[in-house]
Amino acid sequence: MLTFIIRRLVQTIPVLFGVTLITFSLVHLIPGDPAQILAGEAASTEQVEAMRDRLGLNDSYPVQYFNYLKDVVTLDFGNSIRNGRAVGDEIGARFWVTVELAVYSTILSVFLGMIAGIISATKRYTFADTSIMIIALFGLSMPNFWMGLMLIQYFSINLGWFASSGWGTFSQMVLPVLTLGTTGAAIIARMTRSSMLEVIGQDYIRTARAKGVKERYVIYQHALKNAMIPVVTVVGLQFGSLLGGTVLAESVFAINGMGRLIIDSIRARDFPIVQGTVLVVSLLFVLVNLLVDVAYRMLNKRVDIN
Repeated sequence: MLTFIIRRLVQTIPVLFGVTLITFSLVHLIPGDPAQILAGEAASTEQVEAMRDRLGLNDSYPVQYFNYLKDVVTLDFGNSIRNGRAVGDEIGARFWVTVELAVYSTILSVFLGMIAGIISATKRYTFADTSIMIIALFGLSMPNFWMGLMLIQYFSINLGWFASSGWGTFSQMVLPVLTLGTTGAAIIARMTRSSMLEVIGQDYIRTARAKGVKERYVIYQHALKNAMIPVVTVVGLQFGSLLGGTVLAESVFAINGMGRLIIDSIRARDFPIVQGTVLVVSLLFVLVNLLVDVAYRMLNKRVDIN
């Protein structure tokens, strides 16, 4: 297991290198001149050129990329073009907000999705099964920003139960977590149902029932454990996507997380912030995939992770 983890960590190096190259290239294709934005619309041509020299934007593309990569290796992501602050400090101020939002939303998704999926699988073709799958389909089809706006309208404006913006207190956390957690719960519910139905039809489950094993024990000790492997994949991907996909929720609820930081930086042509944030999110996604592979092995010793 330790050898596998070390090998996977080494394999992340070319992945992150590719992320830096793609991000650096795409950012430089964004229309607009950051030197002009920073100098101001009223700046003269000489002032803009001086700003470009200071930012290193007059260097050739390979030179700019090499300098950027050299700084990244030493964990120096540069300084923000907008305010001059270190990129690491800018990301650090928003990082844990996004992580907390992703973690709480994933916990809610797993809790609701697993319960709904198990009930749906054990009550196959009943009213409960049909109702759960219809609700799950509705959850999959519903845009997050619309869900967030509806929750704000009803629970914040009409009832006044929860705050409509910000992050930190329980009142501020409820609506954003519900917004992101419901979509994930729908995906997990459908995957849990499908995986459980496949496992329940296996011979060893019928044998356990024939021996008189209690149904609760059959479902939760035999079937659920073996049905968890594809569900773990969905949970891992869901959490990874939330780390970089909270942009809409953070915008709707005015949460100062990394998603909102990326959008604001793109609008301001703040290249260092965009590149640093994307690199951090990519690294987290790779680490989440590693944890998923390790969870495979823990759930089923026969899974080959070499």
